[in-house]
Amino acid sequence: MAAYMTRINKLSPLLVPAFNNGAKTLSTAAPLPKESRRPNIVLVDGVRSPFLMSGTDYAKLMPHELARHSLLSLLRKTKLDKEIIDYIVYGTVIQEVKTSNVAREAALTAGFSDKTPAHTVTMACISSNAAMTTAMGLIATGTYEAIVAGGVEFMSDVPIRHSRAMRSLMLRANKAKTPLQKLQLLATLRPNFLIPELPAVAEFSSGETMGHSADRLAAAFNISRKEQDDYALRSHTLAKEAQEKGYLTDLAPFKPNSASKLVDKDNGIRVSTIDALAKLRPAFVKPNGTITAANASFLTDGSSACLIMTDDKAKELGLKPKAYLRDFLYVSQDPVDQLLLGPAYGIPKLLKKTGLTLKDIDCWEIHEAFAGQILANLKALDSDWFCKTYMGMSQKYGTPDLAKWNNWGGSLSIGHPFAATGVRLCMHAANRMVRENGKFSVVSACAAGGQGVAMLLERHPLASAD
Repeated sequence: MAAYMTRINKLSPLLVPAFNNGAKTLSTAAPLPKESRRPNIVLVDGVRSPFLMSGTDYAKLMPHELARHSLLSLLRKTKLDKEIIDYIVYGTVIQEVKTSNVAREAALTAGFSDKTPAHTVTMACISSNAAMTTAMGLIATGTYEAIVAGGVEFMSDVPIRHSRAMRSLMLRANKAKTPLQKLQLLATLRPNFLIPELPAVAEFSSGETMGHSADRLAAAFNISRKEQDDYALRSHTLAKEAQEKGYLTDLAPFKPNSASKLVDKDNGIRVSTIDALAKLRPAFVKPNGTITAANASFLTDGSSACLIMTDDKAKELGLKPKAYLRDFLYVSQDPVDQLLLGPAYGIPKLLKKTGLTLKDIDCWEIHEAFAGQILANLKALDSDWFCKTYMGMSQKYGTPDLAKWNNWGGSLSIGHPFAATGVRLCMHAANRMVRENGKFSVVSACAAGGQGVAMLLERHPLASAD
């Protein structure tokens, strides 16, 4: 803790008001000269569309329409004028080719000025985390003061390509100048050219689906089917409780079109029983795999957006931020055998960097790609062999307190629109700190390519429950 306080005083020297509600307080330090200051960066607030299973109520939309909804909902929630926003950055994973820079298209259709720059990033399941940390960087350098960051994923309609042979033929036909040349090309057409290239959630480097990788990871850490089903049931149960208690206040109801009903809930939350879960067949490794449709996250449509700015700008505008965005880092490792271990690598590095310990963290929000993936990360952190062999530690790192872990459910139950989840994790962390009287929270997630992120949030003294 002492090391962390020293670092905060060096890097974020603006005085932080003490909490007056019984929470822990930060010490203060004399401000550095003005030219040396780095701004305190705050997460003012955030929203998301309801997360829906693909092929349901959003099926006829386009990705930028979902993103537009989040942008407009954020403005309504914060009561800000669009002109206050200096920049917009969005994440997405599977791009709609017609709107490849979905941040820009969403911004324009939401009525933002054409003078407001916007760009799109991609980093698999941590794409909106990448959008947020991009915003943090732009603010830390003094380039901008107020940025909207978010993400959108639309799995109801993904690009399906012609085969490469067919694409080549069509491109050459487009260049053919005479009918004879076109007929000659047509004569080279073969039936197998018409077989499409179907998309798959698979690793380019290994050709293996993430589900297969997760199944192997669970087996490597000796995680039983029962353990995974128990964890999945926990996720759905906690999400249902949070939903019924009105805790999921980042959710902005959405009417996809004038003829449709208002969508005001995540539709993947389903509390079952252990006996019912045990009857499901393996989804990837058959017949003896342990990952099923119930203990894996499902294909989801959804979008999110959050407002990030300097603390000074928030004060100027009379806003009450949710949290300070204190620190972050990204990690990467073997994309085959350790594909989903981003949190196990990221959490110790982040806490070492900030001088904190596991006991200092009041809220954990960790992405649940698969129950087996979550449990593998926990077992890795609690393994002397893994921590010594792969992380260069003298002994096991230890595991977070599960009583503070994903207390409002997670991606297994709420849903996982790949590029929108990062903002959802941060908003749950920020809102939980208010309701649970916490001070620090850690957000972490794994991602395709064997990458991961870890972020540290600190409760803002002006934060209040929605």
